[in-house]
This record gives sequence, structure tokens and C-alpha cells, in this order.
Amino acid sequence: MQKQIKSALISVFYKDNLENIVKKLGEQGVTIYSTGGTQKFIEEQGVKCVAVEDLTAYPSILGGRVKTLHPKVFGGILARRENPQDLEQLKQYEIPEIDLVIVDLYPFEETVKNTTEEQAIIEKIDIGGVSLIRAAGKNFKDVVIVASKDQYADLEKVLTENNGATSLQDRRNFAAKAFEVCAHYDVAISQYFLNNEPGDYFQVSVPQGQVNRYGENPHQRGIFYGNLNDIFNKLHGKELSFNNLVDVDAACQLIQEFTETTFAVIKHTNVCGIASRPTLKEAWDAALAGDKESAFGGVLVCNQPIDKTTAEAINEIFFEILIAPGFDAEALTVLQAKKNRILLEQKQPVKSKYMFKNVLNGVLLQDSDNGNYKEWNDVGAQAATAAQRADLEFANIVCKHLKSNAIALVKDKQLIGKGCGQTSRIDALRHAIEKAGQFSFGLKGAVMASDAFFPFDDCVRIAHEQGIEAVIQPGGSVRDNDSVEFCKQHGMAMVMTGMRHFRH
Repeated sequence: MQKQIKSALISVFYKDNLENIVKKLGEQGVTIYSTGGTQKFIEEQGVKCVAVEDLTAYPSILGGRVKTLHPKVFGGILARRENPQDLEQLKQYEIPEIDLVIVDLYPFEETVKNTTEEQAIIEKIDIGGVSLIRAAGKNFKDVVIVASKDQYADLEKVLTENNGATSLQDRRNFAAKAFEVCAHYDVAISQYFLNNEPGDYFQVSVPQGQVNRYGENPHQRGIFYGNLNDIFNKLHGKELSFNNLVDVDAACQLIQEFTETTFAVIKHTNVCGIASRPTLKEAWDAALAGDKESAFGGVLVCNQPIDKTTAEAINEIFFEILIAPGFDAEALTVLQAKKNRILLEQKQPVKSKYMFKNVLNGVLLQDSDNGNYKEWNDVGAQAATAAQRADLEFANIVCKHLKSNAIALVKDKQLIGKGCGQTSRIDALRHAIEKAGQFSFGLKGAVMASDAFFPFDDCVRIAHEQGIEAVIQPGGSVRDNDSVEFCKQHGMAMVMTGMRHFRH
């Protein structure tokens, strides 16, 4: 059913891009009611406006906290046009019908970001705006509600194309977006009072949904909610896909664990090559050598700006994405030669206090896996040497970022073999050894990391046979002593950390 907009209530915080709408409403003879700064803005556009105070016969009171909370405003919005009793009461109390409500909300989230002063934050909890939005949204059969400046363009299009008339579907669409705005706003306020800790309800609201080409597979829909511009400057390449985003997150989570110059290659969220070296080029060469086969089509990440020499070396292989804190001009020239290659300049770390996933028609929430070990307990034949400790710490971090069950083999701060996503820990070790052999790495003097305890001594036995001299693991098995005793008897160092790193 088409309905003509004959009257409007406009009271907004953000007036950007509102000029055309106000002028269009004026041209169409719409009666406009407004308040304070918005009224002044409307009149500056040369459009007549009725002050809400003149409608209600009440001034704005309590420092502006109460302006529109009045029956003559809400009655005009909530009245059902097909209900004779509602219309009779509008006539009885001299309440005008209001067909369009343009109201946004005080900038609560922006205030929280910019100050810790509680009173300033509390004052940005909108009352009247939310009430007006909900009222207009509830009565969408008769009223158009525009609850955000992001919807101004949609409203202007309707006003222009239909000369101020709206369909029921138009009004329903505007209402749906309006209730989304309110829901997001309420979650932000709730999280502030909860100090961003979990409450009795699972509440997450992330704006700016961006539709991906598809999800993990072409038959699945994919949407990303978030603002990538906060984290990256996208310097080159095609749009990031669903799978790209998952891999980019894994890459960023991994690389931010390292302070030394480090390069890593990610494939399907697992690290397949990583090394720390004095120069970025050396780190790249060593990371690539760890698994040249898996690196094909991978996601590359480093913690130093890309220079021309490194760029030229990287340019020799096919990869999808390169993430770095910066790119030299000459490096960019080299890397931008291929059209679809994605280059991301990372501006800040990726931080999340919690992790969650949907399971069994519900949601699992947990703390992010921060930290690498609770303790450093040398329980083997002797304490790890300084060189072994450096490699063990490196291996432990890498193993933390591999899918469980996971084993990482490291030598001279270079990943030389890994086993991940296996159904048994011994299979993960066998896979890691096979990978090391595939690229001609000798395991003499290497170290081994495990994401969880060894249920038997079979893994340390096999490691010893391969020449591995030091092991790091969380411990916690009822048979820990079997592995400890084997290490003691065969001159191996073993460190227990007390911190497991399952990654399912």
C-alpha cells in the first residue's frame, strides 16, 4: 500500500548529507517538526519548521534530557491509521499524524573510545531517540523510520523516485534497519556496564557486514562483519574472500608473537614455513625452504617492512596475500606487477579478548589463548642450553598455532617439519619427520614441541632415534614420568610448561 509522507519529525545528532532530504521534504509540502540544533539546521536550508515545543506546549527540560517524550509526539507516531478509535483520539487531543521519523542516536560508542569520564559516557545514552525509533518501527505499516545517517541515501531515493510516497515493503525495510541500529546500540551500552566481560546472554554486535563472493565453498554464503580498515591499508589486489580472511587472521595472530625479524607462510590456517633471521630476506629464504611445496598459493606475513631485495625473492613464487607493517616504494613496484595479488599493510595488532564458535544450536565462548607457558620446568637429563631454549620457545609458539594434534620440529629458529590436525600425537610426529625428510632437513640437534602431553614415551623414543635433542611439552599425563625417564636415560633435555595449546 502506497502512503504519502505529509508530516515528519526530524531530530538528529549527525546532519551530514541531510540537506537534500530537508529541501526535498520542503518542496513536497511536508510539515516538519524538529528540536534544537536540528531545527536551526532545517531553517538554515530555507525550509519552514515547527518547533516540537510548540506542538507539546512543553519546553526542553532537564538539560535536554526530555524534549520529545510527550503524548503529542508519540501519539502522532503510534496511531494506527486504520483504527477509528485511534484517529478519534488524535482529533480529540489535537495530535497531528507523523508519517516520517528521522532520528539518530547519541554517539555512545565514539564517546567510550574517546574518554573514560563516566558522566560524559552516561550522558550519551540516548533515551528519546531509541523510544522514537522503536515507536516508529512498531508502527511501520503507517510510518517511515530512518534511524541512521547511513540510510539518508535510501530515503532520498524514495522521496525522489516516488515523490514522497512509500510502499509497505519500503517501510518494513526501514523498520528492520532501525531495529538493528537499536539492538547494536543496546549491546554497546550493556558491554560498557559489563566491562566487556561475558554476561548472562551472549551479546556481540559487529557492524558493517560485507558480503563475500561465497563462504568456504561456492555453495555457501559468506559475510564478514567488521572494519578491515582499522587494521589494514589494502595497497593492491582483489577483494578478500571468506577463506582469505580466515587465513589472514591466522597469519596475524602468529606473527605478532615474534619480536625478532620473522617471516611466515600460512596455508589453510596452519603455518607451513617460518623462520627468524637477522635480515628479512634471510628470514624469507629460510621460511620458504621449510616447505616450498605448501607455500604455493599461500598467505605470507612478516613483522618488518618489505624491501626491494626481499620483494624480488618473494615475487618468484605464486602467493595470494602478503601482509607486512610496510612496503618500500621499490618493493611495491615489484609486487604490484600481478593484478590479483593482495598486499596488506598492517597498521595495528589483531587483538581479541575472547574466541567463540557456534555449536549445537548454541555458542561456545572462551578466553583467547594468550601466553605460551606458565612455567619453564627442566625435567630431562639436563637443563636446555641457551641455544636449545631459543629453539624450544620458537617451536612452542609455532606448535600453538598448528591444528591439533600438533608437533613442530625446529632447528636454528626455522620450522623444518610439522604435523598438524592428526588423530594421534604419534601420527603428527611421523608426519613432521616425513616433512623434514621431504626437504632434506637433518634432525640431528633439532628440538620438538608438542601442543599437549605425551600419553606414552613413544614420541620421545622416535624423536631420539631421529637425533632430536630437546623437547617442550605442557605435561599433565598420568604417565609423564615415562617420557621424563626416557629423556634422562638418553641425555635429552625436556621442558614442561604447564600450558596446553589445543587448537581444534
